[in-house]
Amino acid sequence: MTALILAAATSLSTVSAGAAPSDAARQFGARDNVTGVTISPDGKALAVIQPTVGRGAVLSIVRLDDGKGLKPILTTSGNPERLRYCRWSTNTRLVCGLYVIDMIGTSYYGYTRLFSINADGSDQKLLSARGNEYSLGIALGGGGVIDWLGEKGDGSVLMQRLAVPEVTTGRITGQTREGLMVERVDTTTLSRAMVEAPRGGVAGYVTDGRGVVRIMVRRPTTTLGQNAGRYDFLYRRKASREWLPLSTVTTSGGRSSGFVPQAVDPDLDVVYGFDATGGRTGVYSIALDGSMAKKLVFSRPDADVDELVQIGRQDRVVGASWVTDKRATAMFDPTLKQFAASLSKALPGAPLTSFVDASSDEQKLVMFAGADTDPGHFYLFDKATKKLAEILPIRPQLATVKLAQVKPISFPAGDGTMVPGYLTLPPGSDGKNLPTIVLPHGGPWARDEWNFHWLSQFFANRGYAVLQPNYRGSTGYGDSWFQQNGFRSWKTAVGDIDDGGRWLVKQGIADPARLAIVGWSYGGYAALQSGAVDPTLFKAIVAVAPVTDFDLLREEWKGDSTPQSLDETFGTRITAEEGSPARHADRFAAPVLLFHGDRDQNVSIAESRLMASRLKGAGKLVQFVEYKGLDHQLEDDTARTDLLDRADTFLRTTMKM
Repeated sequence: MTALILAAATSLSTVSAGAAPSDAARQFGARDNVTGVTISPDGKALAVIQPTVGRGAVLSIVRLDDGKGLKPILTTSGNPERLRYCRWSTNTRLVCGLYVIDMIGTSYYGYTRLFSINADGSDQKLLSARGNEYSLGIALGGGGVIDWLGEKGDGSVLMQRLAVPEVTTGRITGQTREGLMVERVDTTTLSRAMVEAPRGGVAGYVTDGRGVVRIMVRRPTTTLGQNAGRYDFLYRRKASREWLPLSTVTTSGGRSSGFVPQAVDPDLDVVYGFDATGGRTGVYSIALDGSMAKKLVFSRPDADVDELVQIGRQDRVVGASWVTDKRATAMFDPTLKQFAASLSKALPGAPLTSFVDASSDEQKLVMFAGADTDPGHFYLFDKATKKLAEILPIRPQLATVKLAQVKPISFPAGDGTMVPGYLTLPPGSDGKNLPTIVLPHGGPWARDEWNFHWLSQFFANRGYAVLQPNYRGSTGYGDSWFQQNGFRSWKTAVGDIDDGGRWLVKQGIADPARLAIVGWSYGGYAALQSGAVDPTLFKAIVAVAPVTDFDLLREEWKGDSTPQSLDETFGTRITAEEGSPARHADRFAAPVLLFHGDRDQNVSIAESRLMASRLKGAGKLVQFVEYKGLDHQLEDDTARTDLLDRADTFLRTTMKM
């Protein structure tokens, strides 16, 4: 492996195990040093997105042939605009996406906008269509690029966006059509040509990677404009404009049924997608020649196959990925299969590898590699020279820190079911009689994986054992494990989480007097609900951006969901009454610490405010920290550092450590 391509953009002090809490909090609370890397079509330049102090970001360019390193060309403050991604449209121009949460009227809304910019920072232009004084509404979504080549491969892209109708009274040029449309947009001149006219009820399009739209998805709605819980996919044969039925997908309580198209292979003339086989999700292909021939491409008897591996500017499908104890990949492409095997030998300590980007000819590949004790590094592989060079590390500030190994384990639930999870012990610990944290994941339709996790590693650094249970209601384990989802089946999900705590005590890992629970989002809900269900099990509760009342969340979702779909997600009023921790504040025995951003678009801050009010009203010990201007992820170095420091201090004080 060759030397570094780039030096780390920032030089930070390091922390060792046992350092003062504020030092450890600063190190683990810092955001990733790199949040995006993309390579130019000719393979001669990289664009890199890195965080700035606080919540901002900087976009920099590095020419691979001049040795001058990173050259910043754009900075965003993060207040309110956040730079989410960039990708090259030509060898000299990029398309970037912004996410903004700002006041519209009397409420905060999240919206996206796309812009293009030259690689020297000049000629910045808004790609998202502008509204005007005649527009009958606001498109919160600024559109998205669905094909990076366009028909000519000349810097044009295919963008899908929502067309907003305009006032027509007294005007002959008013736009009357509405719905999702596709345009070919020149990223330099901004010239636009319509590819697909606006259609109401359309939720998305998929191209073949060569500028041809092949798949359309319709989302039927009720008379009130609510999601009917069904998606109808249609396709086109080559050289045809006629839409033909492909598949119908129904959704219920977070689970879908039916073939879900993902990517088109124009050479094989098939579409790849996911469907269920024996209660497990697998990869299928369907021929787009009119025969509708369906083929099982790849499946596993022990796990849901949940990701397609795609590469290049055409996002061609080259493999599939799934998780058992650790994430694994099956490569369909023989050449890349051989390369993946060679990469594993070159980076034996970083088995979690993935493709990030590639030059047009796929001779230069941007890769990511990491592990449980390695936050990860970006690499550039040159096929011609067979050289692998590091671009940048994800967390250079942790380079000298001894991180904790993550061990896949399973423990018995109360009904005898073995629940999988991950156990992280403090480095150098004997694993006995430790202060311990149960850390359930969010979602609930998600799962934890074997990798670097900044929260669990921080707590392990501070001397805690950490258990991350993949309770029933988690994804990746098939339909029977998902059950009715973590809301309707909260008793099972929370029961598994609590049984994880009991198992830790029985194994002698956890000191029962120093057993706590910490969670974010649904994990925060589970932490609070555990305090209501078994008040004496956990001695301290930390909840970040938690759901606290099913009816509050149901109210947030009702504008886009039918009463039936809400029932399928949240259950009955009885479920809400029994499963909402804010309604049982009187049962709590453990002190509670709450964190929430006041611009959270996933779970309203009203949830935490209600919980804090109810606990205070019941005479319980509760602390509540609000972060101004931040959303669900709290993407701010200062806020995350503060959260870790406060949480650690709270746990140590509460559990008398």
